[in-house]
Amino acid sequence: MKKIIYFASLVTVIGVTAFTANCSQAEEAVPDNSLTFNASLVSDYRFRGISQTRLEPALQGGADYSNNPTGLYVGTWLSTLKWIKDSGGSDNIEWDIYAGKKGNFTQDLSYDFGVLSYVYPSNGLNPSANTTELYGQLGYGPAYIKYSQSVTNLFGFANSKNSGYLDIGANIDVTNGYTVNLHAGHQTVKNNSASSYNDWKVGLTKDFGFLSGSIAVIGTDTNNYVGPAPDRKNLGKTSLVIGATKTF
Repeated sequence: MKKIIYFASLVTVIGVTAFTANCSQAEEAVPDNSLTFNASLVSDYRFRGISQTRLEPALQGGADYSNNPTGLYVGTWLSTLKWIKDSGGSDNIEWDIYAGKKGNFTQDLSYDFGVLSYVYPSNGLNPSANTTELYGQLGYGPAYIKYSQSVTNLFGFANSKNSGYLDIGANIDVTNGYTVNLHAGHQTVKNNSASSYNDWKVGLTKDFGFLSGSIAVIGTDTNNYVGPAPDRKNLGKTSLVIGATKTF
């Protein structure tokens, strides 16, 4: 009996030691610096609930660099769009440039602070559509709350500096690579209350390994964002949006 107990104890010690070693190796495997790229195809580019592509598909892609020990990161992202030309401008590309710092206050409480510029090269609008925002996000488990404030005019609205966007949501891992995506937001356009509105999303993403797929119902409570004549499409109407993303 003593030999059996001794053997069981020895197996337990070996198992715990191996588990600890594996965890240490996994932790050590995280690189100090990481660079990733992404490419997407979506049936409609929705930004804060409003279609940027007249309810039509968009191609998107970007790159992200992170310094893991410090939490500092920089990135860029681009998308095709139509609203600039629809507004009388001469551009069909959105180019985002951002930088920030993220990490954890505690095991469950995370943070993410930074600055993001939305650039529409040669957009030709007056005021310019180019916009820069400061943002801050707190997360607790799968839930988060984020606030963004413009330090320039907001997407071509005159006298709209200091407009704000409140974003509350959760990304809940369920099973087998599925994630439920919930979001509610409120956009305030400074000195233009008629253009302020609420938006929401209920979606599901699935990691297939070789790519990620997404499906979501997205909508707003505004009818003030419309496409060009003669259709005058409601760009904030509730609709289904699907997409596929490859990260490498």
